[in-house]
Amino acid sequence: MIYRHSTLVAEVRTESTGRVALLHLDATQPVVLDGTAAAIWELIDGRRDQAVVIAELEATFEDNSNQLASQVEAFLASLEAQRLIELQQHQPEH
Repeated sequence: MIYRHSTLVAEVRTESTGRVALLHLDATQPVVLDGTAAAIWELIDGRRDQAVVIAELEATFEDNSNQLASQVEAFLASLEAQRLIELQQHQPEH
């Protein structure tokens, strides 16, 4: 599955902390991401599929528990449920 950021999400980044604040325009509460969550947000670009996102995270963060893949899948499902991301409907042209 390939996800992209929802077009109805406002985003503010704080470069010094690496935090990303997100607000779906129909929501009342922002979502603040940092650490691994912010890294996942950065990798969601409408081009990388879920397996590539997981592989890039595994290359960046040490995963001694071997649970990174399932945690990423759960996090993506949470972002989708909050309408912050959506499935890419078609493959982008290169």
